[in-house]
Amino acid sequence: MLKKDSLIKGTIVLAAAALVARFLGLFQRIPFDFIFDDAGGGYFGQANNTYLLLLAIATAGLPSTISKMVSERYAQGRVDEAKQIYRAALAFGIGAGLVMSLGLFAAAPFVMERFAQNPGATLAVQAIAPALLLFPVIAMMRGYFQGRQMMTAGGISQIIEQILRVVTGVGLALILVSFGYDQEWIAAAATFGSVFGSVGAFAVMLWYGYKLKRQDAAEAGARAAKPSTPQRSLKYRAIYREMFRMSIPIVLTAMVVQLIYTLDSFLFIPLTGGYYTAEAADAALKALTIKAQALAGIPPILAIALSTSIIPVISSAYAVGNLQEVQRQTSLVMRIVLFTGVPAALALTAAATSVTGTIFENASGGGIVAALTAGTIFQITMMTSNSTLFGMGNARAPMKHTLLGIAVKVVGSIALAPLLGVYGLILASTLCFIVIGMLNLRTIRGVVKLQVLGSRWLPYLAVIAFTGVAGYGLDWAGRELLRGWPDRLAYLTTAAVAGLAMMGLYLLLLIVLRVVRESDVESFPGPLRKVFGRLLRLVPARVRGASGR
Repeated sequence: MLKKDSLIKGTIVLAAAALVARFLGLFQRIPFDFIFDDAGGGYFGQANNTYLLLLAIATAGLPSTISKMVSERYAQGRVDEAKQIYRAALAFGIGAGLVMSLGLFAAAPFVMERFAQNPGATLAVQAIAPALLLFPVIAMMRGYFQGRQMMTAGGISQIIEQILRVVTGVGLALILVSFGYDQEWIAAAATFGSVFGSVGAFAVMLWYGYKLKRQDAAEAGARAAKPSTPQRSLKYRAIYREMFRMSIPIVLTAMVVQLIYTLDSFLFIPLTGGYYTAEAADAALKALTIKAQALAGIPPILAIALSTSIIPVISSAYAVGNLQEVQRQTSLVMRIVLFTGVPAALALTAAATSVTGTIFENASGGGIVAALTAGTIFQITMMTSNSTLFGMGNARAPMKHTLLGIAVKVVGSIALAPLLGVYGLILASTLCFIVIGMLNLRTIRGVVKLQVLGSRWLPYLAVIAFTGVAGYGLDWAGRELLRGWPDRLAYLTTAAVAGLAMMGLYLLLLIVLRVVRESDVESFPGPLRKVFGRLLRLVPARVRGASGR
């Protein structure tokens, strides 16, 4: 029997699925770093970013919208209306898939030559286009399950999708390498793995859809014997009007990260032509798209999961006027993100050179990885605050904030990229995230009072500063001390030692500086509650008390 997931359980399911997906995606980049030269890596990166941006445009807003519409109607007992919305969403997904896949395939030569100024990526873009046939439908199905607060189906489909994508993408690329094909065809084979991933994900969602349909049929008989809430027969026109009114703002906010990554790959050569030589530009673009963007996707994993699972929870509470529950859930989410996402970004930033050298062919591009990963701290805040506002029925505010942030990104890129190269593009992205996040938080505080850290912000910033400096020092010292070791082993050892030391120091300082207190631990998810509970028992009370005075 399929059961509802709580906010914490739903978040854990989605976070686990996202972690596996990110790991597999990162694993895929490792052989690609060896298979592709600098030009081939750019072909793959541009094709993948173009596809992901179009997928976000076609699907990113509607799953969240469907989740909100379905959760509200189930909370109000309007079950039949929720199912009508689901059928309308599936119909839209089929149409969107056809239009997007055919349009991308046909437009690829023009877009890659005229805008990206990289015609060698055309085959890779055309190879990935068929994946858009099924993903809009998959996204609609995931949105419906999320609205029913059943996150497992979407999580498992995401894992199967990534496994098939990675295995087939790497396998096809290696086959073409063995036959002596050039980099354009190898990149196309690598991107074609996404088509197999879409088929696998669709099969999983069909299976869960079949199980849920049988379960709903059994429950329908029980509901028939009870007084029911009056139901309306909704026309597709009315459903789509409501969906698009809500989803257009969500599309703009949900796709902002992928839009930024795609803008960077498209604008890279035009904006940095005077800063780099042709060879240096290829190397920097490969480091950005193959290495940095893959690693920068790790810290926001929990934020992505929380952003997805919090929408139906807050929507249900807000729909019945329970602002106290909205305040509690929002504050809890922001606190969890702060204590988990920020240190992950901090660790990858401080040990970026060693992590890059461990995973990829060499450590080149470690500075680019560090710069992009550091900005994810603000990306995390932006994503969770966006979803909070959606759940509260305010989609216009984050849309306006996102448009302003994108304007900051474009202007910043034009101004900074010719002066700083790839780092100018990354700095402009970070400014974009900061602007959106700050404006979102100000809007949320106008409705409910957030209780995240209160007076403990300065101690928390001290924890971040101490941990970051210590981690960077350990990473530098480890690489210096282990110069005589084989490169890969030296990088792995240094990254492991620096990462573990930073984790331990971060957790210890949270307790010693009284950022986390006994009263906070009770509201944490089970795994975090156990970790902090043990730490509180290990650190003497007099040490914690002295630090708090």
